[in-house]
Amino acid sequence: MESIDPSTGRALPADAIQRILFIAPAVHVYNIPPLTSTKGYVAASWTADNNKRQIFTARLRVLEAAIPTANNEESVKTDILLEDPSNGQLFAAAPYTTPGIVEQVLDSSRFFAIRVEGEGGRKAVLGIGFEERSEAFDFSVALQEARKTLGIEDNGKAGGKKVSKEKEKIPEKKDFSLKEGETITVNIGGRGRRNLPKAEESSGSLGGFSLPPPPGNGGNAGSSLLPPPPSAQEAKAQKRLSQNFEMPKPSTVEDFGFDDGEFGEFQ
Repeated sequence: MESIDPSTGRALPADAIQRILFIAPAVHVYNIPPLTSTKGYVAASWTADNNKRQIFTARLRVLEAAIPTANNEESVKTDILLEDPSNGQLFAAAPYTTPGIVEQVLDSSRFFAIRVEGEGGRKAVLGIGFEERSEAFDFSVALQEARKTLGIEDNGKAGGKKVSKEKEKIPEKKDFSLKEGETITVNIGGRGRRNLPKAEESSGSLGGFSLPPPPGNGGNAGSSLLPPPPSAQEAKAQKRLSQNFEMPKPSTVEDFGFDDGEFGEFQ
């Protein structure tokens, strides 16, 4: 089935892709008066006198189209469409090229002013009102998504955004593991090997990283070494000596010349 661009009525390429970002089945459309204040629009005047300025109730769609172009790219465009809910016939379209195409009113979160374009390039500003606040919120979210896709989130420039269809190249994973026979050289603190004097080089000194000799008796490093362990024969002889040694019996009071018997001193 051939796709039609609803904003222009022209046929789209066969490989064009259309996506509905938002749809509301019933939105009230108003013929609003010209803007008299630089601050913005006020919806209270639209609904005065029993909604005298209301034109009809339309179906609103936010439609995104991705159209292929040369150089393996595609041009993305977004349109806000007001259609007859009974037969889908287009009433008015607003190409969403800048954020100023849609303005929220000052006195309500459910009403917006939309700059639409008709046949022959005619332009007009219509008012729309949602019956539910949740629908108005979803409409604002859809426009925010469209701005990100079109690239008008910050700069506000008009025109469709060209998106490359080429897949992002994934960098190849590199193998940093050590192979057999490979080594790693590490420089501590980013400093290389210092040029040492010949005396230090000949003695194998490490310069600033050398350690002081261990303390010894009279400066003799050899005296600080631990004695060698005893031999097996010496260990057996020491064990026999400890077994044959008898502990002296403890002395009694009589041994010290004291008598605490019946006629002793300590009665």
